Amino acid sequence: MVEVHTFRRAGIAMAASLSLFGGASALAEDNPRVAAEVMELARAQWAAEIAGKSAAEQMASVADDYTEFNPDYPTRIDGKAMAVRMTDVVPGDKSMFGDMQNPKVQVYGDAAILTYNFAGIRRDKDGKINPNIAKSTRVYVRQGGKWMLVHANFAPVPAPSN
Repeated sequence: MVEVHTFRRAGIAMAASLSLFGGASALAEDNPRVAAEVMELARAQWAAEIAGKSAAEQMASVADDYTEFNPDYPTRIDGKAMAVRMTDVVPGDKSMFGDMQNPKVQVYGDAAILTYNFAGIRRDKDGKINPNIAKSTRVYVRQGGKWMLVHANFAPVPAPSN
């Protein structure tokens, strides 16, 4: 009888735990559909930039409360409005190509984390072609049924030491 009572307590504790945490797993879900969707959002952003579309069009899938770290600025960029204003400034160079290498998408319910190595090419104002490479992380959240970019971190790839 003691054994049955112990199992009953364990079952009640497990049920309570699942209800508190919604059955959420700490492990990422393998969801090829979501992976394809969020990777396409990043690619669409690059395509819009290459095509010379406005900053607003380039950032169509960016949430209003977006944040970003990148190697060009020493502090975090806060908000889509700031990111759009900064993108609107013509830097004197143009993206010619952008692609993601070895992408990985981790899905946690309504959140998806895309990590990849960015491989791109830019042309500066003098016509010189330069590589554009980074270690990148993008965090997407499903808002109103759409995946929206809420945070990005674009880290430089240091040149190899000789």
